[in-house]
Amino acid sequence: MDYKSFNVDTKDQIAHVQMNRPEAMNSMDMDFWLELPQCVKAIDASGEARVIVISSTGKHFSAGMDLGVFSNPKAVPMTGDPGRMGENLRRVVMQLQASLSALEEVRIPVLTAIQGGCIGGALDMVCASDSRYCSADAYFTIKETELGMTADVGTLQRLPKLLPQGVVRELAYTGRNFSAQEAKNLGFVNEVFETQEALLDGVMNIAAKIAQNSPLAVVGCKEMLNYSRDHSVEDSLKYMATWQSGMFRPNDMMKTFAAKATKTQAEYADVWPIKGLFER
Repeated sequence: MDYKSFNVDTKDQIAHVQMNRPEAMNSMDMDFWLELPQCVKAIDASGEARVIVISSTGKHFSAGMDLGVFSNPKAVPMTGDPGRMGENLRRVVMQLQASLSALEEVRIPVLTAIQGGCIGGALDMVCASDSRYCSADAYFTIKETELGMTADVGTLQRLPKLLPQGVVRELAYTGRNFSAQEAKNLGFVNEVFETQEALLDGVMNIAAKIAQNSPLAVVGCKEMLNYSRDHSVEDSLKYMATWQSGMFRPNDMMKTFAAKATKTQAEYADVWPIKGLFER
């Protein structure tokens, strides 16, 4: 598929999704919000990729929400009966949230490679990814506070799962920038690379290592980690046991053992494509 906001390339079982509006600092316009879930769900459904890498172009990863989204009355009605306007606005916000939640909902891991500014809505987005990596010039901002509103599409819900509460509250209340090195020290990003080129090379190497593993095992890892984040240890252990009883088969393990014995790379079957109801 062709997208207005992204260039998509799949090679060696890695799907590279690159934001392609550097002239607008890759701001998140209406096309972005519509296309992101379509894009990642289409990649996941194909079964051809085992990991998604999201990167960007230009100096900045993304300046966040494009102001055109708010100024378009068709997108966000801000007049009329207060009750109906409020109900409609709630639905719009939930639709925006769902666009970013798609990164969590797809079966395969999503890695984000971040350079320059990762601002406002862009921070909401990378919080929904599995792992984050950045260049040395990267910085992050909960920009909404400074603009006079409360961040509403995921940062305040996901960031407290990724950083200490006190730190998140300071960042949210002040709206200050936090740097690549601070993000690394706090565990928000996995690694800081010196340049944007080194960043993308490094993240692609990590993606390649993920793609070498059994895709069914990796899918199970993501499912369990997401579930465990939001449930008790006891509930998560029971879900793990139930998952294993239905999903575990020794086929991939046997391939792994055989490959180790011959000092070769195991070749695993892809997970099956996701098809529409009753499609063959």
